[in-house]
Amino acid sequence: MKQFFGRSQSGDLKEAVRGLSSPQFIMLFSNSDQFEAHVKKLEELYPKVPSIGCIGMSYDTRVVEKGVGVAAFYDGVSAAANVLEHVSTMPVKYISRLQKDVNRIQGSRRDTVCIDFCAGNDACVLTTIYSVLRQSGIPLVGGTGDAGKVSANGIIYEDAVVYGLIRNHGGKVKAYKENIYHQMGNYRFIASKTDKANYIIGELNGKSAKQVYQSILHVTEKEILTQTFKNPFGKINGNDTCIISIKEVNGSALTCFRQVNDSDVLILLELGDYRSIVKNTIRQIRSDFSRVSAVFSINCLFRYLLFNENHYMEDYLKEMSTLGNHVGLVGYGEHYNNQFVNQSMTCVVFE
Repeated sequence: MKQFFGRSQSGDLKEAVRGLSSPQFIMLFSNSDQFEAHVKKLEELYPKVPSIGCIGMSYDTRVVEKGVGVAAFYDGVSAAANVLEHVSTMPVKYISRLQKDVNRIQGSRRDTVCIDFCAGNDACVLTTIYSVLRQSGIPLVGGTGDAGKVSANGIIYEDAVVYGLIRNHGGKVKAYKENIYHQMGNYRFIASKTDKANYIIGELNGKSAKQVYQSILHVTEKEILTQTFKNPFGKINGNDTCIISIKEVNGSALTCFRQVNDSDVLILLELGDYRSIVKNTIRQIRSDFSRVSAVFSINCLFRYLLFNENHYMEDYLKEMSTLGNHVGLVGYGEHYNNQFVNQSMTCVVFE
């Protein structure tokens, strides 16, 4: 299989798809002002080609911040694209669509991946989707787009998740997740006075969540939202750690980018040697694949901001491109199988 990526910094879709012929699956990454027009035009240009889209920045060796990016797979894949609606209330209502698509693609854990773009309620959505994918072992990578809108096959949806099932007829696929954080000290917190619907942590170990965070890291209230780039919270999940970013200060509480429940055990994380960690990820992929046809990744917005702040983003994209054709999305939350994580990178590699 092969991967295409085209861009237009000015938002000209025709410029972005120049040279794209006979795609078998398309992903659209647009800006909020032109999203509707881009979705409509893409369907006119490539009718009946399975497609999904969202609002967000995209990249290959450069970042498209405000224009439009188009990624596509061709020459040796089969794909299906669809949507689960009403994700805030009942995404399971539409699960038969995914079941039918999985049966139609006839993929396996070895050669098939599910890529999703979500408009919200990510944790519940992933539990729903993975209840189907787990049966065949198909991995999932994806992320959250901006402005609460996504698209599938030329139609725009709100309160929905769109997905593509892609089967690689030329070899295997494998999903990865990269974490550039590790535990800081021996801090352990029991969360309480949480608001699950609004992702709020009221207290940690019986004290104001804001106060606890400030007293440990010696930061002002204004500095909390940038300090989370270096020190997010973490939730232990078996042998894994789910990263929880702080979104805003809410009185004496903290609003996060993912749900925290009463009695959840949290730890404090600190930024590791991300340059070395990226190199290790690349080495691992090279060890797993003798040849790489394509890499599609989702990088968290906070990673993008952190890398930019440290003048590393351009080098990061160059390093990832040494694997082969690497493109991706800057997301507002990352998906890896049944996990909804923050400040991470998830990707799928195609042989």
